[in-house]
Amino acid sequence: MKNKDLKTTIIDLKKSVEEFVSEREWQKFHNPKSLSMAIAIEASELMEHFLWDSLEESKESYKAKKSEINKEVADILIATMALCNRLDIDIATVVEDKISEIKKKYPADAARGKKDKYTAY
Repeated sequence: MKNKDLKTTIIDLKKSVEEFVSEREWQKFHNPKSLSMAIAIEASELMEHFLWDSLEESKESYKAKKSEINKEVADILIATMALCNRLDIDIATVVEDKISEIKKKYPADAARGKKDKYTAY
């Protein structure tokens, strides 16, 4: 959806991805192994835009290559949604469950402003 006043739901995204895949009869190629590899490959393509940049340069790279970088982010999400469709993963539930889990590992009072691994708390 292009209208910024409208909210696209996760269900909408999953349906859009599934329609795209179905129209091309790509389900036969979308197995967990291949989709997980696609996610990793797309993530590496995103990382390539920032390779060798300093922190400040990476911010400038985004400004300069916003369209290309946004497309890589979209590719990652599309592959992730396709994997969720194939494995019948309720992405909203698993994300909420994971946030609850990491809140326990990284209590806000203990972790605020720190980069330590949860075992340090």
